Amino acid sequence: MIRSRLGAATVLALVAAGLVGSAGSPAAAAPVEHITNGTFETGTAPWWSTANTTLAVRDGRLCADVPGGTANPWDVALGHNGIPLVDGAAYTLRFTATAPVSVTANVQLNEAPYTTVLSTAVTANGTAQTHTFTSGLTAADGTFTLQLGGKPDPYTFCLDDVSLTSDSDGDPAPEQIENGDFGDGTGGWYSYGTTSTGVEDGRLCSVVPGGLANPWDGGVGQNDVPLVAGSAYTLSFDAAADPASTVRVAVQLGADPYTGYFSRDLALTAAGDHYEFTFTAPDDTSIAQVAFQVGANPAGYRFCLDNVSLRGGEAEPPYVPDTGPRVRVNQVGYLPDGPKRATLVTDATTALPWQLKSSTGTVVASGTTTPRGIDAASGQNTHTIDFTGYAAQARDLTLVADGQTSHPFDVTKGVYDRLRSDSLQFFYIQRSGIAIDGDLVGAEYARPAGHLGVAPNQGDTDVPCQAGVCDYRLDARGGWYDAGDHGKYVVNGGIATAQLLSAYERTKTAPTAGFGAALGDSTLRVPERGNAVPDILDEARWELDWMLRMQVPAGQPLAGMVHHKLHDQNWTGLPLAPTADPQPRELHPPSTAATLNLAATAAQGARLWAPYDPAFATRALTAAKTAYAAAKAHPALYASGADGNGGGAYSDNDVTDEFYWAAAELYLTTGAATYRTDLTASPHHTGDVFAATGFSWGSTAALGRLDLATVPNGLPAADRNRVRQSVLEAADAYLSTAGGQAYGLPMPGTPGSYFWGGNSNIINNAVVLATAYDLSGRAAYRTGAIEAMDYIFGRNALNQSYVTGWGEHASENQHTRIYAHQLDPALPHPPAGSIAGGANAGLDDPFAKQLLDGCRPMFCYVDDINSYATNEVAINWNSALAWISSFLADQGAAPAPAISCKVVYTDYGTWQGGKGFTGQLDITNTGTAPVNGWTARFAFTGDQKLREAWLAQASQTGAVLTARNESSNARIQPGATVMFGFNATQSSSYANPAPGLVTVNGSRCSS
Repeated sequence: MIRSRLGAATVLALVAAGLVGSAGSPAAAAPVEHITNGTFETGTAPWWSTANTTLAVRDGRLCADVPGGTANPWDVALGHNGIPLVDGAAYTLRFTATAPVSVTANVQLNEAPYTTVLSTAVTANGTAQTHTFTSGLTAADGTFTLQLGGKPDPYTFCLDDVSLTSDSDGDPAPEQIENGDFGDGTGGWYSYGTTSTGVEDGRLCSVVPGGLANPWDGGVGQNDVPLVAGSAYTLSFDAAADPASTVRVAVQLGADPYTGYFSRDLALTAAGDHYEFTFTAPDDTSIAQVAFQVGANPAGYRFCLDNVSLRGGEAEPPYVPDTGPRVRVNQVGYLPDGPKRATLVTDATTALPWQLKSSTGTVVASGTTTPRGIDAASGQNTHTIDFTGYAAQARDLTLVADGQTSHPFDVTKGVYDRLRSDSLQFFYIQRSGIAIDGDLVGAEYARPAGHLGVAPNQGDTDVPCQAGVCDYRLDARGGWYDAGDHGKYVVNGGIATAQLLSAYERTKTAPTAGFGAALGDSTLRVPERGNAVPDILDEARWELDWMLRMQVPAGQPLAGMVHHKLHDQNWTGLPLAPTADPQPRELHPPSTAATLNLAATAAQGARLWAPYDPAFATRALTAAKTAYAAAKAHPALYASGADGNGGGAYSDNDVTDEFYWAAAELYLTTGAATYRTDLTASPHHTGDVFAATGFSWGSTAALGRLDLATVPNGLPAADRNRVRQSVLEAADAYLSTAGGQAYGLPMPGTPGSYFWGGNSNIINNAVVLATAYDLSGRAAYRTGAIEAMDYIFGRNALNQSYVTGWGEHASENQHTRIYAHQLDPALPHPPAGSIAGGANAGLDDPFAKQLLDGCRPMFCYVDDINSYATNEVAINWNSALAWISSFLADQGAAPAPAISCKVVYTDYGTWQGGKGFTGQLDITNTGTAPVNGWTARFAFTGDQKLREAWLAQASQTGAVLTARNESSNARIQPGATVMFGFNATQSSSYANPAPGLVTVNGSRCSS
């Protein structure tokens, strides 16, 4: 960082000009005490405690008997409210505590999200303790708390001699600049007209081209700076230009007519200097900008900036989320035949009445709540409202309880229909290397193709490796931009592609999926619609094509391995259109994890594309086999966790799960014994692959297990049954977890269960529940999968739907360079169907940590573009949403009239040297009424093609064979059996197992 300071001549000149004040140190004021009755001479008031303990003064000390067995530190607490907090003020906390265990002392905001200004572990050994800190926020009613819970055994805690003081003059002018030291990268800062902008050695640096006509033709700055008319402000910063150049610094209105409040032209040097100015704001505004205008220099130069500060005006109030009504519902709605539960936040400990009201205010259902006590993840006292018994279709219903009225919601069969296409639409708009067509997705999302080597882009059609990695270049165009940046990562693309493929493959095996009609051609707004290929496969292929391009070419060292990722050499700022990205692009070293991701997804894709594009399927399967062999030859090439400049690291030092997943997909596609040997030898084949906190890109064994359970294959019956049973057992565990959560989600309530991208893990647990329902037909699994999504759509502590465009109060400012409306009103919000990463107790970005430190886990989220750790978009989060959205939409479809049937599928073997086979299907009516006319359907798993059939009129669309009765065998009496036979062609590349699902007249038949 620039650390040079003003020279004496510069200081004197600025003081003389009235641009800085003269130095002077006021006398120190006496500290102000903020604790009342810190010696407990007058009893326990005003001290408080949670309901599970009581306070008493014993031997002059405040004591509490703490129960054992509570889950979290905050479950048992005592404290003192009314602590005034001032941003930037210094505080000193003193006390003496006695207990046999360590506890936590916090000074914090006294309402959600409970942001802390001090949080420290206390060894309560009876000695006097002193803690000093500086407040990072201003609040009239802070609180000093001692968190005593989370211990296995009961104990007694005692406190004495408590003092919390602050300097009465410790009220510096509030800071109006965010991320002025660039510790959060470029977050909050814009740039334009430069050829690159990024943080280097802790400074924000931009390369400025020469010849820009005006100072404002290029710039770096920050928008949305609040100013108060008549208030004095001090602007300070460190700046340098190499070679020396002139820069204009301005504070001005951030919109037309760009009224100027302060402006100076500065002759910057390569060595850099510190600058400080004062001015008085003439107007009130919330949209001022601090702008460094860098144009109007004849030659190009490098401009660097650090330690930017603007102090003055009014302090920003502490962040308190708007949680809306205390009745928390799924703001989108509920299925008529699905679960319907809501959560009430209340101080009441006994049951309360509730009413369900129509859009006109008519009461259509009523009942009483069920008290649930303190919810561990939110710290709230909660009740459950269960109105599952209401099954009529209606719009704009509301729930009323405890004087609160919920957000409106619908109860309709089609409540999730559009979500399926919205969640998948995200991927097209996220595509790299293709112009986005506004006629398909809306004019606001139209943009030129990015990263095709057209200036200022430097890729992706001819991308070099990082220095020392390789001596070749790859055409690596296409694929999806991974998240909020312009990087492309094979390990994240792998799980995202797999989940889109699995959403389609589910249509071959799940009774409610209708053999894929809702995911067929022309069901999505993609340019490939109308090509006789399911649109979801077209979308997945865009990413898989890119992954294939990332494979090391034959003849090169590590041939067949796959480069881990491709992204910018340095981080770029927000917002930044893909076409405007000037950074050099680089291939990062190949990794075993990336190679196995390609092996798995290309193998799965091969069997799904075989009926539509045999040539592409063959190419994909060949690449998958090559990649798998290369990974076995190089089983421990791990991506570096330090390789994160310009893009995410995505490091993974355990690839046993990827080996299992890849072997499973290759076996399912080919049926080859060598892959079966590898997958059954893996410890993951019999291990527990379904963690309580879900699966994600770094733990992919569950992907292999779910496909082995659902995709027809040749595993021995006992092994196949064990695999399926493991899915049901995992679903049972998730149901148990959800039953213990006041908000009904299948995720534990511990802080460690709320992490970066955790929303996708919650949804992936719902995917397991949905798969268990597909396998078993047990209603409890369907209920659990549906109810899990209530949390995502607003039944949570924040009353926040995490999916843009879905819900009354939905996320819309996710962290992304492309859809950055919060930073530039000319840009759109993320498209409808984009999901945010969600609550993250780790607070892994500086913006969230400053705003939310000390938050309860479910409150650790903010809908702000600067919070990449809680509010980013990502392809693997949207792929989970897309999978479950397709399942949910299927649950709203009208069920087919049920018949009872049993089928026997017989493969009579191959002919013409294995290029064809003969099959037969026997259908038995196991019901008590005749079947008058029948239509049977099942799906092949590879490139099998119907040639002819007998005793039925048969046809094939894609992989799905449909057989309709002849007039002679249309009627099936109870207990009777009819049959039809067929001949089909096939290649030797694909397995040919018996179908896993056969329906007759839409009903699943047992086998």
